[in-house]
Amino acid sequence: MKENNIYGRARSCRRVVTMLSAAAFLALNSSLLTSCADEFDQSFKAVDRPARLAEYEYLNDYKPLRYYVGNDNFHLGIGTTASEYVKQELVYALTNSNFNETVAGNAMKMGSCVNADNGSMDFSAVSEYVRTATDAGLSVYGHTLAWHSQQPVKWLNSLLKDKELDIDPDAKIETLVTTMDYSGMADGPFPHYPMGCEPPIINGALHFVPTGAWSQFFIFPGGQNTLAEGDYLCRLYMAADKGASGVQLTIQNGWGGDAQNITVAVPVEGGDNVYELQVPGIVGGSYDCILKPQTADATLDVKKIEFYKLDSPAVEVEQEVREETYTDGPFPFYAMGCEPPVINGAIHFVPTGAWSQFFCFPGGDNPLTEGDYVFYLDLKADKNASGVQFTIQNGWGGDADNKSAPVLVEAGRHTYKLNFPGVVGGNYDCILKPQTADATLDLYSVKVCKILKLNSIPLTPEEKKDTLTWAMDRWISGMMEACDGKVKAWDVVNEALGQGARDAEGVYELQHATEESTDFFWQDYLGDLDYVRTAVRLAREYGPEDVKLFINDYNLESDWDQNGKLKSLIKWIERWEADGVTKIDGIGSQMHISCYANSQTQESKKQAITNMLTLMAGTGKLVRISELDMGYVDADGNTVNTTDMTEEQHHQMADLYQFVISEYLRIVPVSQQWGICQWCATDSPADSGWRKGEPVGLWDLQYYRKHTYAGFANGLSGK
Repeated sequence: MKENNIYGRARSCRRVVTMLSAAAFLALNSSLLTSCADEFDQSFKAVDRPARLAEYEYLNDYKPLRYYVGNDNFHLGIGTTASEYVKQELVYALTNSNFNETVAGNAMKMGSCVNADNGSMDFSAVSEYVRTATDAGLSVYGHTLAWHSQQPVKWLNSLLKDKELDIDPDAKIETLVTTMDYSGMADGPFPHYPMGCEPPIINGALHFVPTGAWSQFFIFPGGQNTLAEGDYLCRLYMAADKGASGVQLTIQNGWGGDAQNITVAVPVEGGDNVYELQVPGIVGGSYDCILKPQTADATLDVKKIEFYKLDSPAVEVEQEVREETYTDGPFPFYAMGCEPPVINGAIHFVPTGAWSQFFCFPGGDNPLTEGDYVFYLDLKADKNASGVQFTIQNGWGGDADNKSAPVLVEAGRHTYKLNFPGVVGGNYDCILKPQTADATLDLYSVKVCKILKLNSIPLTPEEKKDTLTWAMDRWISGMMEACDGKVKAWDVVNEALGQGARDAEGVYELQHATEESTDFFWQDYLGDLDYVRTAVRLAREYGPEDVKLFINDYNLESDWDQNGKLKSLIKWIERWEADGVTKIDGIGSQMHISCYANSQTQESKKQAITNMLTLMAGTGKLVRISELDMGYVDADGNTVNTTDMTEEQHHQMADLYQFVISEYLRIVPVSQQWGICQWCATDSPADSGWRKGEPVGLWDLQYYRKHTYAGFANGLSGK
């Protein structure tokens, strides 16, 4: 029979009310009684529903569920919509008559209390809910303090944004770009292309002696002085035997009509001086620098010239582009004569005495955009070696951007940082050139980072951790204050574990954000250990002295991995508590389960439930079934909606409820029994966001008792 279940609602809402304790009954107002009676007045005459009368009449003989609890300390809970409960109407009456604990489905989660735009907190709904429930004699179980879902993600992310620099609009950062230094050169003739005047190098300086004729000479040839677009400061280190006027410095990137030609005056004074010359508006290119004494009669000694690029204050940040690592086997890239194999995760080069080079990062895998880059080589050598080079190039023709940097190889394993400014962009081959070096080299990896120049500073990992610890402190202290010490138990951390990757001990790793994630994973910033330890510490600091803290998670009853997630959670609890300070009181198993028509599947699921309860009891901690609800899966593996359920299927679900609760009471010692929370009072509506359309309740959508009610009660009573 596939009709909706309608009997067993205890005849009307009036009877639900009569089941209340005296205190709870007095709390109901006359409007509640009137509205319930008007809306749910049913006579259940046999002439109207003869089939249903026979099927469901037995449910009328059951007492409210809380009457079947034999342990005074047992918490029989129900998931509750707080906004409906505080109306003190039907939800309030059903909750108070059947349960001694209530759990808010969403009202006590961070996303419900903290504004995602500005972080403001509003606990008024929480306070009203807790006050209403505790005044009615119920305990409130807190759900939840730390979780990755239902968080004020926008506000939390705003706390982690880069710090803006307090920038002086007139300030500039100087970056040395090029230098021509004569101080280390040997005495000799003029070293550059002559322009009529050819001062020799004497005592580490170009020594100019005036002749009375108009004079000029190169001091920095353009082939050695490439400047990018921007503003520059030129520092000219020069000595003079006396002051002189009319001296100029000209900077130009060519000689034709399109060349940029900038001339600045050099106010020569007697003695050794450093002249700072502003050179704004460089368009970019190779710049000749020409000193023009013209007809000045001072003797000049040019010692050095430097160009500094001027930029607004910024911070250089290295952004990793990619990293190439190696797998043991033959040389993995195109051969260039030298084909060193990969041994122990490194390209293993053994010198032969011949000139050698080999690919270590092929260009097809290494597209770079224009900018400045840093390459890191993880390299081991059996001894010091000279002459080793690292080359990057985006082609092989004359137009290729080809850059090389020396690798100053030292014995041992080291990380070498190589700077490659001015990359023009493209697909870059990376080539290590031992050349004729006689050292044995092992190249473990090549990492590429682009240098970003920012006007803000990213927070360090330590700063992010400190900031989020403050945010968690603010949240938990605010929630505990709103609860006024009345909430004695909490899911301190919810759903921390993943169920994919395992660590070296075979333990499931914690969940972490992926590229597709829209949730906020605190553990990404606080760390896998401190995430939970911090939440526990704050809950004990701000909560009541006798607060009990649970780790809550799902799939702990999994049969496909032999309760692997629960075993991992137990191991993680040991790790969290290993500091000797953190104390976790209990484990909560959500148990969003299904009843299976396939008997073999069902038996496997039941055995995993028994194993779960045995493992949980073996920890010595409090054991809680935290979010129990149940759907139905037919023999073909399809989820069955409430509208398609048969009476036989409903009875099978009732039997499974009885099994779960009976096993809990059989296996878990009384001293460890926190209790059981039924997550869904009624079946799920067809438009629900939770198991929509499924028969997950002990009551149907009209609040009539179902066969599952009997199974739940029988389990509690020990039948």
